Amino acid sequence: MPSLDFDFEESQFRRFYAEQHAALDQACRQLTRVVGKVVAQTGGVDIAKTEGRVKDVDECIRKFVRKYRPVLEEQNTPYEIRPFITDLIGVRVVCLYEDELEKIAGIVRGHFSVIDVTDKASAVESTEASFGYKGLHLDLKLATPDKVPAEHSPWVYLPFELQVRTIIQDSWSVLDHRIKYKKSIPGQLKRRINVLSALFELADREFRQIRDATAAEILQAPDETAEVADEVGQPLLPTSEKSAGTPNSELNAFTFLKIATHFFKDFEFEPSKVDSFVDDIHAWSPGMTRARFNTLMRETIAVVKRYKQHFEEQNPQASFNPYTVMRHCLFLHDKSAFRPALRNSAREAFSAWQSEQGEPKLTAAG
Repeated sequence: MPSLDFDFEESQFRRFYAEQHAALDQACRQLTRVVGKVVAQTGGVDIAKTEGRVKDVDECIRKFVRKYRPVLEEQNTPYEIRPFITDLIGVRVVCLYEDELEKIAGIVRGHFSVIDVTDKASAVESTEASFGYKGLHLDLKLATPDKVPAEHSPWVYLPFELQVRTIIQDSWSVLDHRIKYKKSIPGQLKRRINVLSALFELADREFRQIRDATAAEILQAPDETAEVADEVGQPLLPTSEKSAGTPNSELNAFTFLKIATHFFKDFEFEPSKVDSFVDDIHAWSPGMTRARFNTLMRETIAVVKRYKQHFEEQNPQASFNPYTVMRHCLFLHDKSAFRPALRNSAREAFSAWQSEQGEPKLTAAG
């Protein structure tokens, strides 16, 4: 029965916590898996991690004392502590970008019953005098019993808190908890903490804007379709100045992708590998332009593809992926400058095949 005896209610809650901790821990693991599966299956967002925790018993008591006890006792309202701790189980989803917070919230709203939502972003932005991390907190429970799989039925009425944060917000939260004094402190120190909080917020915004700018750069990169020979060596189509873009622009990851994806339409180029490969090209040949890379590819790829067919016939288990093709194209174009593009054994095998086939040398350096 509820009472106004805090010591008694605290002892009751601690007894409940001790008796149910193992079950709560199991429920936490299961709910974390369910949330992670729901978000992953829906797709459309990049998730850095999904994790869960059972709130520490002392932390539960402190929260109740801070948020609920004064009002309840002032109103002479009997209470039990347990119903007020809606975040006894907490699940955290950490995404990459701030505009994905609402996307994730929308996903979970379609799979769970929403008890309450706390928008930390609005709370922080509503005043200039406070600081802290942003993010969304949702109090949830599993959907109505008739829609819940049998294996989840033990937790159908159990509320849990879902925290949705970006990586930056999650990092700020960890560091923020290390700052011992944040309220009754000198204004000069409070200002420094506010500045630090603002820098984290700015980082979140910049990461999102860099993502958007990167996507825009890829779309705006010159279209090479009219500029390159097709894969079977058909004659080149006339190239307008507009479609060619700026011929002397330096080769970068975005213009490289436009050229590479023309030659290798079904290959998925991973951004990190593209970045490293273009960086390697500039190390081997400083100042490589988009036009020069485009030209050397269309001049050499027919020869390299014939060698690729020969190589794969001789080595059925070996891999000759698009990067390997482009490395051979570079080497064939200028064997001196692009010597590091191939290992010794690959250079020797390719050169031997060229001699056997009587392939012409494309440059003085070749």
